[in-house]
Amino acid sequence: MQSILTEEQKRDFAGRGFSRRSFGRIAALMGAGAALPFYNEPALAQLSAVKNLPPDVVKIDANENPLGPCPEALEAMHKVIAQGGRYLFGETDRFRETIAEMEGLTTNYVTPYGGSSAPLHQAVLAFTGPDRPFVTADPGYEAGERAALFIGAKVHRVPLTKTYAHDVKAMAAASPNAGLLYVCNPNNPTGTSTPRSDIEWLLENKPKGSILLLDEAYTHISGDPMCADLVAKDKDIVILRTFSKIFGMAGIRAGAVFARPDLLAKINGHTAGMMPITGMVAATASLKSKNLVPERRKLIGDVRNDTFAWLDKQKFSYVPSVSNCFMLDVKRPGREAIRAMLDQKVSIGRVWPSWPNHVRITVGTRDEMEKFKAALLKVMA
Repeated sequence: MQSILTEEQKRDFAGRGFSRRSFGRIAALMGAGAALPFYNEPALAQLSAVKNLPPDVVKIDANENPLGPCPEALEAMHKVIAQGGRYLFGETDRFRETIAEMEGLTTNYVTPYGGSSAPLHQAVLAFTGPDRPFVTADPGYEAGERAALFIGAKVHRVPLTKTYAHDVKAMAAASPNAGLLYVCNPNNPTGTSTPRSDIEWLLENKPKGSILLLDEAYTHISGDPMCADLVAKDKDIVILRTFSKIFGMAGIRAGAVFARPDLLAKINGHTAGMMPITGMVAATASLKSKNLVPERRKLIGDVRNDTFAWLDKQKFSYVPSVSNCFMLDVKRPGREAIRAMLDQKVSIGRVWPSWPNHVRITVGTRDEMEKFKAALLKVMA
């Protein structure tokens, strides 16, 4: 792999602090697609070692959407499955064209992916290194920072503000040589939002040469402003989108990355290949479903708010969220509560080291959250 690197790529690797010996390994990671399987949601989950959960266990541990794909997506997949023996690159093109038009972008600013894990990891590989740190929130989604550590990049974890937003001023000041500043908005695991004005401030005041990586996995759920217009203005920003959350396609895999063409070229690396046609047609159909996002935003919000009202009544402590997950203070080591809840046939999320007594809870269906309430009363008693 090292022998096919261009001189520009070699200079880029060297400029980020990689030794010449490591050039081939980093290039190979980028060429392999860089969706590191040991740094994705299932691998990060505390209970990932629990195999084959009984069917009667309530699963609110991975920020999945129990509603699944919308009817239009199901129909689109059903129609295309019989053609699964064909590559059908046109379905990927249709998805790119559809989402680009909806976001006010030209198609050369959009690259489709099977979810957003691959472009998250590839952005880390493309813009960080031993001399170009990764800056993230604490607590925050860990996949990016673990990928950075894997390639030898420093990681700066910046605590959230008192309102549980990203502390953009502290992030901007964390490292003068930052390669990538990662903002997941709303944040995972807290489900809390960072104002658009703060994101714009960070984009304008970040260290020179750094890139803002904005993960909008949960933005449809919160209703916060989207930021694709900043990409259209050719800013130093990369935006991740996934269809795993509000669109209910976590197991089907579809997503996209928005960025300037020169940034996309670095993220995409040497990757090539076929996107799953089921994911592409389902994503296109989901985008064209006019009422899907507002209807699901309301459904999730109603169940979340009902759960919060009950937690308030029981005087349990939690972080108010605008997403499909929240952090619950269980007043003891979180792993103990996870095991106790599983004994009650409710599988909840995981613990972040900086908040050892908090556990992430996914907002499920009304029935699932009623079972969660009953189990939590027993565990907290």
